[in-house]
Amino acid sequence: MEKVYNQPQGGNEMPRFAGRGTMLRLPFCDSPAGLDVAFVGIPLDVGTSQRAGTRYGPRNIRNESVMIRPYNMATGAAPFDSLQVGDIGDVPINTYSLLKSVDIIEDFYTRLNDWPLIPLTLGGDHTLTLPILRALAKKHGPVGLIHVDAHTDTNDDMFGEKIAHGTTFRRAVEEGLLDCQRVVQIGQRAQGYASGDFQWGVDQGFRLIPVEQCWHKSLSPLMAEVRQMMGAGPVYLSYDIDSIDPAWAPGTGTPEVGGLSAIQALEIVRGCRGLNLTGCDLVEVSPPYDISGMTAQLGANLLYEMLCVLPGVRYQGETRL
Repeated sequence: MEKVYNQPQGGNEMPRFAGRGTMLRLPFCDSPAGLDVAFVGIPLDVGTSQRAGTRYGPRNIRNESVMIRPYNMATGAAPFDSLQVGDIGDVPINTYSLLKSVDIIEDFYTRLNDWPLIPLTLGGDHTLTLPILRALAKKHGPVGLIHVDAHTDTNDDMFGEKIAHGTTFRRAVEEGLLDCQRVVQIGQRAQGYASGDFQWGVDQGFRLIPVEQCWHKSLSPLMAEVRQMMGAGPVYLSYDIDSIDPAWAPGTGTPEVGGLSAIQALEIVRGCRGLNLTGCDLVEVSPPYDISGMTAQLGANLLYEMLCVLPGVRYQGETRL
């Protein structure tokens, strides 16, 4: 019997302002059983340091995903013809305790390890990537990392706390969760508290691509280098929406001028095609700071593009990249 794949609810069968409230208007799944890919929301903002509001990120990303159609006309990707995809809802974080929330997230994703699926996460502040990496390391060991962000998130502490959205990747290195020779950070910019603020990761073996090296150019050649660097090993993609210039993505907690364009953001994600992606996240969407919804809409589209480059996706016709 031919396998039947879940499909997004179409705009001609139900108006886009009605119907399912899930990511891409996919079926809501009470269980991850049978899924190849699971969208997961983490409504967390206890780890933010400037403007809160990312707890509303997952809901608004889902709301703004209603315009996305099944077939990627630019790349030929047809994810819903080849993967079983569903929305399994949100992680029930603890609103009052960041550390308890981190444990809850790790336990949730550790349980997902029992299933042969790839999680795509809707954030939520960037603290959430640490417990996800902890869970994935139990299944895959240390992973390569593509980290797109205005900041390195390698602080040793924030206000004396070791766990926060700006310490994520220093803790991940210390805990042995990353293959440091296969880590690339793209889009870092703005100011630091000390002249060597970006150096810590480089000293661990990271490749750092500050935003000035991205200005006025296509990032497709860079992503060819990144694919070669990552090789065949497991890779995690963590995408902070503040990597993108506030002109395109104002709804975030720590905006920085001079960021990536929306076009470059697409090039980065599409450039991940062919990698052994074990999971992806899109974090730091803060809807209260963008009443237009365009930040969440961009986030929803980047998550769709991540779905399109996962292992096993079928492509229709010629690919135009």
